[in-house]
Amino acid sequence: MVDQKNYTRGVLLCLVATVSWGAMFPIMDVTLRHIDPFTFTCMRYAIAGAMFLLFLRIREGAAGLKLKGERIGLAWLFGTAGFAGFQFLVFFGQDLIGERGALNASIMMATMPMMGFLVNWVLRKVVPPKGALAFIAMSFVGVILVVSEGDLGSLFSHLSDFGPDALLLFAALCWVVYTAGASYFPTWSPIKYTAITTVLGLGSATVITAIILAAGGVPVPSAHAVGTILPELAYMSVIAGFVGVLGWNFGNKYLGPLNGVLFMDVVPVTAFVISALTGAVPAGMQVVGASLTALALVFNNLYLRRIAKRTAVAQAAAKTSGAVPDAAEQKQAPVTAGR
Repeated sequence: MVDQKNYTRGVLLCLVATVSWGAMFPIMDVTLRHIDPFTFTCMRYAIAGAMFLLFLRIREGAAGLKLKGERIGLAWLFGTAGFAGFQFLVFFGQDLIGERGALNASIMMATMPMMGFLVNWVLRKVVPPKGALAFIAMSFVGVILVVSEGDLGSLFSHLSDFGPDALLLFAALCWVVYTAGASYFPTWSPIKYTAITTVLGLGSATVITAIILAAGGVPVPSAHAVGTILPELAYMSVIAGFVGVLGWNFGNKYLGPLNGVLFMDVVPVTAFVISALTGAVPAGMQVVGASLTALALVFNNLYLRRIAKRTAVAQAAAKTSGAVPDAAEQKQAPVTAGR
């Protein structure tokens, strides 16, 4: 049972994290006018990665930096998914979409908890409960309303829009895979997993960016362009990158994943509010779609709590009687992926 002090602390930390992430999409609208998303990602995580390593050294000492005998290749794979796959694809997709890119990207992030079920299904062969599958479908209906602005016919009349939106969904999937990767390193603390995978992922991002720049895929940013986006770089590195990730990791530690995952709804809400204040007002059906996705997340959370309670009662009864709960019932136990 979470005590009130830790519960309040967890709520505040998760709010700090998700508000900071919601704000980063409108901020990137400004940033992408001056610099490409690939170079910017490398700059951002060079700063955030150094801060994570320093924090790890302070918290865990020299032992926290030792990797002898660890599965470095696997950590590199998850780091690449999170800090090259997610970061490149989400902001590249946002840039391709244009004016409504921030809104579309932010609502895609709210699909992560639902995607977590699908990833867990594939990686660990754990079939989601039937109700969870229904809420996954409900969540994606909300996404379709957002990207189509309520005009479902536009999904087929403007097939060129599929590409950028698909990039955003794949970006969200990359972050879910990265999040799931933490379970493969049970002896690592959240800060160690974050720090090590950030640095390894940054290596991949740097190589990919160098290839893109050398091939002329994007122009090499000028010194003036870099100077122009320094405030945005500071926010994305220190606030959204360092503070946001740490707030999320420790907030979920206090609240548990079933509570923490609900705060993902704050991401699109924050992005919608900031975008509206800057002139990019979401269409009515986009608000409906975002609300539908949010409701799917809340209803799914309540449903999982009900299943968890039922499973706990069954296990307690089985322990008392000496029986073993049947495999089907155990397999329905909820598993949630947080950001």
